[in-house]
Amino acid sequence: MVKNIYLKRPLIEIYGENSFNDALMKERLPKNVYDEFKKVQNEKTELTREVAEVIANAMKDWAIERGATHYTHWFQPLTGLTAEKHDSFISPTNDGKIILEFSGKELIKGEPDASSFPNGGLRSTFEARGYTAWDTTSPAFLREDNTGVTLYIPTAFVSYTGEALDKKVPLLRSMVAINKHAMRILKKLGNKTSKRVITTVGAEQEYFLIDKEYYDKRADIMLSGRALFGAMPAKGQELGDHYFGTIKERVADFMREFDYELWKLGIPSKTKHNEVAPNQFEVAPIYSTSNVATDGNNLLMDTLKKVASRHNLVALLHEKPFKGVNGSGKHNNWSMLTDDGINLLEPGDNPQDNAQFLLFVMAVIEAVDRYSPLLSLSAVSAGNDHRLGGNEAPPSIISIFLGEQLTDIYEKLSMGEKQCKKNGGYLEIGVDSLPKLPKDLTDRNRTSPLAFTGNKFEFRMVGSSDSIAGSNVMLNTVVADVLNEYADKLENAIDINDTIRNIIVSSYIKHKKIIFNGNGYSENWIKIAKERGLLHFKSTVDVFPYGISDMIFNVFKRQEVLTKEELISRNNIYAKKYSQQINIEASIMIQIANTQIFPAVSNFAKNIAISINEIKNSIPNIDLNGQKNTLQFVVEGLNSMKLKTSDLEKALEKAHGICDEYNQAKEYKKHVIPLMEKLREISDNLEKITDKNLWPFPTYEELLFKL
Repeated sequence: MVKNIYLKRPLIEIYGENSFNDALMKERLPKNVYDEFKKVQNEKTELTREVAEVIANAMKDWAIERGATHYTHWFQPLTGLTAEKHDSFISPTNDGKIILEFSGKELIKGEPDASSFPNGGLRSTFEARGYTAWDTTSPAFLREDNTGVTLYIPTAFVSYTGEALDKKVPLLRSMVAINKHAMRILKKLGNKTSKRVITTVGAEQEYFLIDKEYYDKRADIMLSGRALFGAMPAKGQELGDHYFGTIKERVADFMREFDYELWKLGIPSKTKHNEVAPNQFEVAPIYSTSNVATDGNNLLMDTLKKVASRHNLVALLHEKPFKGVNGSGKHNNWSMLTDDGINLLEPGDNPQDNAQFLLFVMAVIEAVDRYSPLLSLSAVSAGNDHRLGGNEAPPSIISIFLGEQLTDIYEKLSMGEKQCKKNGGYLEIGVDSLPKLPKDLTDRNRTSPLAFTGNKFEFRMVGSSDSIAGSNVMLNTVVADVLNEYADKLENAIDINDTIRNIIVSSYIKHKKIIFNGNGYSENWIKIAKERGLLHFKSTVDVFPYGISDMIFNVFKRQEVLTKEELISRNNIYAKKYSQQINIEASIMIQIANTQIFPAVSNFAKNIAISINEIKNSIPNIDLNGQKNTLQFVVEGLNSMKLKTSDLEKALEKAHGICDEYNQAKEYKKHVIPLMEKLREISDNLEKITDKNLWPFPTYEELLFKL
């Protein structure tokens, strides 16, 4: 519960108090050290041990003043979670006392055991050494919980031989790539002020809340994150009355503390509201640079769970925790921004900005069309398979929504048509002769996987439990690859205006098939997409081959983001994770079916049989066909359940015995998942007629409507 003191403190005082942010560094560091560190952050110089020592001392003093006793290098291994190993500031002295120390060396580098983290075959199990390296561009922060106060240092995680073992290393590399080639283009467009281009992200996060009392009685939700059994109640989300509705007091109390904890960390939580499904909600922050936004989203998810538990709630981040109602994702709002505040995807007020705008938007369009399988690869997972393409989330066919006005501009340019000025006359395309464009060029299309929304692209496919790092690595890398080609052309151009025109026109004609401004949920779109030659991946397993294809090897090599070996290892890890998730779910289903549902429904059948005999003995000539039919339905259901449970056990054993990661994933998809779905169908039908007092665990009605 939120303490009263929280409410009495001004928000401006609360915000960022647990973040070792730029303002705090400027206050606590000598000016020369602060200036030198800013050069490091802007990639103008390398961090020296001397500067690191001063920063480490200032960071330690600040943390200890706030009650910290330990520090940790916080990193993002390929488990899909974050990781931390806590070390105290204590250093014993010869007289039996202690001093509190934290050196520049300890700030810059840590050495956790890497042997138990996924590496996908990059190294042997006995090769245990790994290193964490401080990400100087993401602020350190304090976490306050029952373990005390701890200083968290955001880091990258690499193996002893230098391979990336985490999600941050490729993200930082991809940001370097897009900066390099975007700056080349800006220089050719005459920009003499911008020094750096960064990618920015705002990640909207969806989640469910359920009462902990019910959660504790659902082994499936506890162990897999989703309800593997459960019949829909009479009411679901069809009335739309939960969406943007009044927030219940219990939830509002949780949200208030949740916001408070995020604000203390310097995470700019801006918006909160009820989502479409019952007990589903959304929180949205303001934009940050891609790596800071990724750190922030990971912190947000962790904080969400911790704060929920304080309110006897459980936050569910699974993409589809409840069959029959909308699942959860996160909307990755992505753009490119210069260090002096120019959004490269902003139409702007000046004609020159419009040429720049059309060129950079075109680069995104071309990148998405050329590398659409890789964008799918960045978003798929066992959990997201339940959500994508289900008319509640973007289709699994990659397309871009531009809106009619912007599409019309590109269409006319491609056909060489002149565009009218507002004050009469015509405009020819050129750096200084393009039409002025309004900021809000488009509506918002929630059925599109990637929609242009005024000054950014909204990638809506990312799963709610996933790190946003993967999708942003992919976006950054493929766009950087196209920008590299554009930059080569501009640097060799004789006439810059003609070259810009030729780039835009030729690219649009070749790649406009990826643009779709209609309803992505319609059956007609599937036909249109097929006619255009667009790929339609119906499951994670369908996309895995692209993770070890020449397409991904070549683009990631050119942009120096991940090596072939690193990419292969990641594909192995993700395929294995897919299989492990399905294996866990199927095992839980077998256990619950055998030990909970079957006994409960058997008791129900027994009660019906006893009831029939008692009534028959009391009233010999009464018609009991209804009761007998019910009993027959229940007994047949129990027999079917036993058979399907046995079939599932055999399929699970077979899939588990396959060693190759990809073939194992295919086996789970083809043979295990259909049996799981059939077993659930039988159980859910039995739940609908079984005495509620006998049903062994909380139903959807309790999970979704009681808060």
